[in-house]
Amino acid sequence: MKKINLCIDIDSTVTMPDYWVPYANDYFGTNYHYHDDTVESYFIENKFTNEKFDGFYHLFAKDMHRTAKIRPYAAEAINNLREFCNIYYVTAREKNIEPITIQWLKDHDVYSDVYHLGSFYKNQKAKELNCHVFIEDNLETAKNLVEDSIKVLLIDTGFNRYENPDQIVRVFNWQEAHEKISYHYHSLKNN
Repeated sequence: MKKINLCIDIDSTVTMPDYWVPYANDYFGTNYHYHDDTVESYFIENKFTNEKFDGFYHLFAKDMHRTAKIRPYAAEAINNLREFCNIYYVTAREKNIEPITIQWLKDHDVYSDVYHLGSFYKNQKAKELNCHVFIEDNLETAKNLVEDSIKVLLIDTGFNRYENPDQIVRVFNWQEAHEKISYHYHSLKNN
């Protein structure tokens, strides 16, 4: 059987979900500690609006993405999946971040083609890439993808636990993601 097409989000999916916390603490003068809890509590306590946080993000995006840590086992899983997956990164990052993204992926030995959409709506690109499985952390993006019959693995974070749609498979780490994709591939191969 030919390889399956795997699309992967980057932020909080390949990177650790707390990549923004030190920058936010410095900028806003807060003392937040990410404990995989719901980030909404941080927003509420500090009276953040999306606009206020977006302003912060645009000031520090390049530094945050340059210094983000990779999730445990992500590099090993991604590189093992190459055996039977074509890997594409599909990110909501804006195009001006592309050189930093490419360098980060190369530095962590996980580089593949990357698409900067500047939007959380990823359905069109997933369809263009004939995506079989999409690994994502944003629940709303994941729900949109399954509406187009794209299989989604939702990597668990503190900010995506408010709902558990039946058609989305939640994974808690990259070992589980690897196992689920491997199982999916082998079940397709045997049919």
